[in-house]
Amino acid sequence: MEARLSTLEIPVDGDRLDATLLAPAPLLPGILFVHGWGGHQQHNLVRAREAVGLGCICMTFDLRGHAHDAARRQTVSRAQNLDDLLAAYDRLVAVPGVDPDAIAVVGISYGGYLAAILTTRRRVRWLALRSPALYPDPGWEAPKTALNADPGLLAFRESAIAPRDNLALRAAAEFDGDVLLVAAERDTIVPLQVHRNFEAAFAGARSLTTRVIRGADHALTEKRHQLQYTGHLIDWLTDVVLGAREDLARDVVARQKALRPR
Repeated sequence: MEARLSTLEIPVDGDRLDATLLAPAPLLPGILFVHGWGGHQQHNLVRAREAVGLGCICMTFDLRGHAHDAARRQTVSRAQNLDDLLAAYDRLVAVPGVDPDAIAVVGISYGGYLAAILTTRRRVRWLALRSPALYPDPGWEAPKTALNADPGLLAFRESAIAPRDNLALRAAAEFDGDVLLVAAERDTIVPLQVHRNFEAAFAGARSLTTRVIRGADHALTEKRHQLQYTGHLIDWLTDVVLGAREDLARDVVARQKALRPR
């Protein structure tokens, strides 16, 4: 994501005026949206449409075992779904006009869990996670449904877990980009302790913005809670994406000034 500065002359009354044109580069940031377990890409289309308004190229997709592929829900594994996410990322980056150095990933619940792990495999500049799920590392190749059936899963999620003890939290600890972390106050599926574990793990992030949606459940059942989440996400994307563009433009102007003879 760069800015272009060019000098030109403007003719007027036989004279020429010196002018400078500062314009955005043709490459645009890309945003990849990852739905949660049991969800589908339609859940993200409203937010993707708003993000397009920021001058971003957005992609939503369905993980295997979801939407038209729901028949494989009982057999799909975390390993396969991570491969899905990697393939979607690579497809987004290959879209003409997408800046590979300006990629945001937005993940919900299981999608947030996968998105965190993705950052160890691909370049991600901005990471937004809503109620990111957390799972024990064993059984990576096993059907994901077996994890949900584990009677000890909730107790695991209610425990304080260090990054060294979990794949997704280790990924969070290694991430050095900008992060938005959103929790639902009354979430009984991904309790607030998971939010705290991720918050502690993101200690090395360039910036960390946290939000808790008061009174909300995991699914954001109430429309007002959905709107609050959308507002938090779009406000954050506006700050980091447009802020990055402003910083780049400022740097280009500063470099140009430094090159001018005194």
